[in-house]
Amino acid sequence: MPEREPIKNPGGRPPKPEVIAENKNLLLEKGFELFLKYGIEGVSMNEVAKAAGFTITTLYRYFDKKQGFVVEISTKKWKAFTDENSKRCPADFEGMTAAEILEFCLDSFLRLYRDHKDLLKFNQMFNMYVEVEGLDASVLQPYRDMINTLGKRFHTMYERAVSDRTVRTDIPETEMFSTTLHLMLAAVTRYAMGLVYKPEDGFDDMKELETQKQMLLMMYRTT
Repeated sequence: MPEREPIKNPGGRPPKPEVIAENKNLLLEKGFELFLKYGIEGVSMNEVAKAAGFTITTLYRYFDKKQGFVVEISTKKWKAFTDENSKRCPADFEGMTAAEILEFCLDSFLRLYRDHKDLLKFNQMFNMYVEVEGLDASVLQPYRDMINTLGKRFHTMYERAVSDRTVRTDIPETEMFSTTLHLMLAAVTRYAMGLVYKPEDGFDDMKELETQKQMLLMMYRTT
């Protein structure tokens, strides 16, 4: 693919916002694709630029460092999933009981595994990259802001449980959220990475994950 610079408007003016957004999206998608295939540490920014058909100079007009580029990929992919997932329920969970919201949250992890295994694989690499690179809080803030939306939804569930008593509130909210997030995310990540025991007489990944979901529901629901 020949290298190219961003499209410019007549007269040499800078590209329009929609052209900039298109260029950035192409770079982010190519980065995601290459990182998945070769690992984040195994791909240079120059290789990303070439794969997208740009020069490295163009890439650095949009992303000044690899760390920020990697974080933006993660933020973009998680936001796309959370936006997609939000469409499956009423705004602010209107008309839903706490137990129904809890089941929706748990089902979201199963949907994540079923439809977005690549995101789970990338997230595993991302976590390792963050640890190795020692990224500071300012770089990670956009990613953390997006992830915090999960906590806000869980908070809505817990507040509703205080009034409708369909979910236990004798367990602190922070403890319940942390336990649920880590158990379910760890489970779907291991399945996505293929790090699971597979019996010779058959293996039903979705059935096993559904069982784990039901176990948490039994632990937290009051009925």
